[in-house]
Amino acid sequence: MILPRLWIATRSILSGWAALFLITYLLERPLLIVTAPWLGTSWFPTARLGLDCTALAATGWTVGRLHRSAPVLGVLAFAATLTFRDFDPLLPLNVPWLIRLAADTVRDSLYLESLAATAASHVLMFGSLIAGGLLSRPAPKPVSIVGG
Repeated sequence: MILPRLWIATRSILSGWAALFLITYLLERPLLIVTAPWLGTSWFPTARLGLDCTALAATGWTVGRLHRSAPVLGVLAFAATLTFRDFDPLLPLNVPWLIRLAADTVRDSLYLESLAATAASHVLMFGSLIAGGLLSRPAPKPVSIVGG
């Protein structure tokens, strides 16, 4: 029972990283480079967050689709690997910094606004990843009133 789950988690992590790198470097970055002059400086962070959420949702869908026996387990295993370090060139996810920011907020309330914004963006991005994994599940068989 443990070995198959470990195998699913390992495959999920490897396929998730491959999908995330491909989506981010082949789609998201070129799209941001092309649209940056039109967006201007005020809309660029919003567009980047939207594209990051889209990339994470697509990655979650890919992980879930490749691991149909346990899509949620696969997505959660991959999400756990995103919490260890700063991935700023790839994604603006930095959970260790978020924890340090929360500790600084306890000491000084001036950090509260920054903590709220950063926590909201992290929740949005991790939520996109999990939503993509949930959308990858196969559709249930429709109920029919005709016996068959």
